[in-house]
Amino acid sequence: MKINDGSPFSKRLKEARTSKSFSQKQLGIQAGIDQFVASARMNQYERGVHTPDFKTVKAIAEVLAVPTAYFFCEEDELANIIINWGQK
Repeated sequence: MKINDGSPFSKRLKEARTSKSFSQKQLGIQAGIDQFVASARMNQYERGVHTPDFKTVKAIAEVLAVPTAYFFCEEDELANIIINWGQK
């Protein structure tokens, strides 16, 4: 089991998912994760227990319509700039 390594990924994932009103299961399925494990997998990502590979990050970003860089941005202000830039 991986322990959260301080990456902002889990925080950003939850922020993006909840802002789009997706359940963990809905997001996981739309990002191509098997429906039977989608909710559990997304929950593990949001808790920082596991980190998805980059292909999965790209799929999640596409579903949520955010740039992949958003997930890895430590600074909240810069994360907001990235989100706004991605919506142009």
